[in-house]
Amino acid sequence: MARKTVLVTGASRGIGKAIAVKFAKKGYNVVISCVRREEQLLQTKKEIESFQVSCLSYLGDMGVAENCAELFKKIRKQFGGLDVLVNNAGISYIGLLQDMKPEDWELILRTNLTSVFNCCKLAIPMMLEKKQGKIINISSVWGVCGASCEAAYSATKGGVNALTKALAKELAPSNIQVNAIACGAIDTEMNHFLDDEELIGLIEEIPAGRLGRAEEVADLAYHLGYKENYLTGQIIGLDGGWV
Repeated sequence: MARKTVLVTGASRGIGKAIAVKFAKKGYNVVISCVRREEQLLQTKKEIESFQVSCLSYLGDMGVAENCAELFKKIRKQFGGLDVLVNNAGISYIGLLQDMKPEDWELILRTNLTSVFNCCKLAIPMMLEKKQGKIINISSVWGVCGASCEAAYSATKGGVNALTKALAKELAPSNIQVNAIACGAIDTEMNHFLDDEELIGLIEEIPAGRLGRAEEVADLAYHLGYKENYLTGQIIGLDGGWV
């Protein structure tokens, strides 16, 4: 049986890397991308290939349509198509909205939301050819309830959640499922700006009493990508009971 192929954006580290490695362990061909961390991306590629699967890596911003088109052309050439898309690429911005520069707003919008549009737009035709497919969007609890001093980030993740629900309805008749994982506080570099006191205070707010692990997000992403043909249009919270 031919191997299936998964694309994971923002896969040089953290949640994206964990998801890419999880699919590799399960025998998928893996496509990975990131914007600028080439050395880390190539290290992730090497780790993926240690599981005797093929890996295509791409350095470029998926929020730029031309980059995305170039990557999908490579996917078509090397693997013939795509079975699973994991939109994980994302950045954060912490600060008052009134102090945010327009270029910072454009950057976070392009990275967190436009990249999802670009990848979905090109993945859908490939999935229609196969009469099946899975799209998994890595979102955030702040896209559900919003966070002070993270208004722009919350707005982009809220957009991802709305896009997930709408696209799921659009694609359900074609046997393509679209879901999102609304992550809580996950122990990755994105949260390493917290000092010890802030970290302790955060953990005290989480009923599970700890941060989540990237591997736990990866387990859920794989589950959504591997089965559950009737589960679609859902924003699944993975937050230890926090929100």
